[in-house]
Amino acid sequence: MPEKLIAGTTAQIPAGEVKITNVKPYVFKKATFVKIETDAGISGWGEADHDYPKLTAAVIDEICKKELIGDDPFDSEYLWHNIFFKGEDAGSTGLLPGALAGVDNALWDLKGKILNLPVNKISGGFNIEKVRVYGSFAAGEDRKTRKTPDEMAKTAVDFVSQGYKTIKARMQIRQLNIDPIDDDTFRIIAAIRKAVGDDIEIFVDYNNGFTPAKAISLTRKLVEHFNIAAIEEPVTYHDYHGLRQVVEGVDIPVMAGEHEFNRFQMRELITVGNPNFINADLIKAAGFSECRKIAYMAHAFDKFIMTHNTRPTLATAASLQLVASIPNAARVQEYAGSRIEMGLANLFENNIEFDNGFLIVPTNPGLGLIVNEQEMEKSKLN
Repeated sequence: MPEKLIAGTTAQIPAGEVKITNVKPYVFKKATFVKIETDAGISGWGEADHDYPKLTAAVIDEICKKELIGDDPFDSEYLWHNIFFKGEDAGSTGLLPGALAGVDNALWDLKGKILNLPVNKISGGFNIEKVRVYGSFAAGEDRKTRKTPDEMAKTAVDFVSQGYKTIKARMQIRQLNIDPIDDDTFRIIAAIRKAVGDDIEIFVDYNNGFTPAKAISLTRKLVEHFNIAAIEEPVTYHDYHGLRQVVEGVDIPVMAGEHEFNRFQMRELITVGNPNFINADLIKAAGFSECRKIAYMAHAFDKFIMTHNTRPTLATAASLQLVASIPNAARVQEYAGSRIEMGLANLFENNIEFDNGFLIVPTNPGLGLIVNEQEMEKSKLN
């Protein structure tokens, strides 16, 4: 064990003898955060899944916390596996991995702070200092408030004006509306291409919206008319055979993976569905540790990781730390912008730096964001 005492702490504890003393979920309307406290006076922060914040917090309290108290944060693999397999009856493909993601991300943040290094350095850096990102924006699921083609085009132009060279339009069709009667995808992409010009790369996310035959024919049409560069989730998620039909039926890359919550689902996605890019989500797929395993598994199949990420704070920080520590990161990663409307910016004392279409990988210890703990306590719902 290292004998050097942890810098800047009130407790005189060797770095290898730190113990976890508390685990606290923080519930917000549009986010779930996790704080892990230690007897060294250092805390780690992570982001968990956001879809059901109160339920996710309950899983953290009832399942995760008891496996962590009194343990060494550097035993994070042991802790991860204890939580996942002891708690799997709570659901290994939903709430449990979403809660575990927050805990695991917080453990990595904590380890980095203890060692005074960013996470990508302690997990094995790949000498990446900045990451090119694509602007990701959605049409809307509610047909009454769904954005028109002109409105989607305006959003696309806003992203391009900030320096993005690649954008992705999310159609948000979903499983209950497969092969929609009045499908506006072609009209939306037509308006976007006209607005941004020919030099901007366009991705289209069908959001599970089509049968394989329809996805293939529409994709070919969009490539022919608007030179789109990639599509995402063309068919119902977990229809891996249908996904493979699309992969084999189109001449551009296909992305998938945001609905796979662990390495076992990702294994089936890769070996059966065979997408070109794997969309690992660090707040859904059980955190940094699991997504790191997924990345190296994908690497063995010559697949690239293109993180799924529409969250602007700790999820983005964790995604960047992963991308900066693996050999198979895609050349461009998802980013939905700062999303000021979510009201989360005031919870942090610093921001992830954006520079003309690139995000700068944080170099602060841990994940890289400094939490405003006073504001976090004041603003939380629970």
